[in-house]
Amino acid sequence: MTAATGGSTGGTARWRHLGVSLVGLVAACAVQNGLPFLTAALREEGLSLAAIGLLVSAPTAGLVLSLLAWGAAADRYGERVVLGAGLGVAAAAMTGAALADSTGATGLWLLVAGAGSASVHAASGRLVLGWFPASQRGLAMGVRQAGQPIGVGVAAFALPWLAEDGPGTAFAALAAGCAVTAVLVGALVRDPARPGRLPGAPRPGSPYRSPVLWRVHAASTLLVVPQFVVAAFSFDFLVRQAGWSTTGAGALLAVTQLGGAAARLGAGAWSDRAGSRVGPLRLVAGAVAAVVGALAVVAVLTPDVLAPAAVAAAVVLSAIVTVSPNGIAFTSVAEQAGSAWAGRALGAHNTVQNLSATLTVPLAALLVERGPGYPAAFAAGAVAAALAVGVVPGRAVEASSRGAPRAADPAPSR
Repeated sequence: MTAATGGSTGGTARWRHLGVSLVGLVAACAVQNGLPFLTAALREEGLSLAAIGLLVSAPTAGLVLSLLAWGAAADRYGERVVLGAGLGVAAAAMTGAALADSTGATGLWLLVAGAGSASVHAASGRLVLGWFPASQRGLAMGVRQAGQPIGVGVAAFALPWLAEDGPGTAFAALAAGCAVTAVLVGALVRDPARPGRLPGAPRPGSPYRSPVLWRVHAASTLLVVPQFVVAAFSFDFLVRQAGWSTTGAGALLAVTQLGGAAARLGAGAWSDRAGSRVGPLRLVAGAVAAVVGALAVVAVLTPDVLAPAAVAAAVVLSAIVTVSPNGIAFTSVAEQAGSAWAGRALGAHNTVQNLSATLTVPLAALLVERGPGYPAAFAAGAVAAALAVGVVPGRAVEASSRGAPRAADPAPSR
């Protein structure tokens, strides 16, 4: 693999790599999380909401099947190879989805696209770990994680318009985004230097001997539930229940993603200043529970009591708050794992998160379509966030884990 050499930690190299990581996550998340904005187009194709839920979840299912493998590959072969290969696979698969002539074939291509784009989650986090010092990693990971709401925002703006004559054009645009990003990776990314191991020295011990990683994984898995309920069904809720047009709802949610990106940046910088990842994570989880619980109440009162503007305000606040914990959790996982285990730990983290997402969207769709409706789906998200508050480890456990034998923390690349 190509290791970074030359320059200095204060130079432009680390920011270049952060920029490519951000663009990669934008492209990947537009594929993985942007498909709910094709709901109206897919309905016009004659699909039920349950069938649409399965298609929307197909890329996430691909992530679940491949993240651990991509993480192990990043630990062994480096970030550049893994990012380029995965994005190339995603581009080819989205092209296949654009050309598919049946729902089953479309679902299979979307599954493969999710599997390829999963490489971004495992490898780009390693780039941040290797190129940035600990005092800046929270902010840097927040910038990188901002790619998720930005990717969703781009999808919200573009996909409904591109899909006016059917979803195929939208799929082709997503393929182009992944292909362009794969070229950027090949041209601009260099793997960060890794700490050497002395001959005869034992391999770094597993970070899973500490409870911190297990609890951060579990808390993040629970926090995925409100995030994906809000992300997957806010558009449909605004259009079907609150009286918004598809264009208006898409534009509103696209602008909202800018707030989500800002929230991730703020949470990451907060964790840097606090010298802890888990303390801010617990407080943010509590805020998610409160805000999504309020959205469930708003859904009960829609459309009979509340005006469309009031409903939109609740949706916007929920969409912003629910995405804010991700960067803090990712930073905690990367730091606890160290360079020798970071790819696998981030792969495991994304696996459990996306397994949760894969189950959340179809089950929430059943609550909406065949159960009590949108209020029940949002309330389930609020309950999951409330449970996460108690699962997040305490600062004392975090501090003791940092002192335990584990993979060496990499020095910032030069």
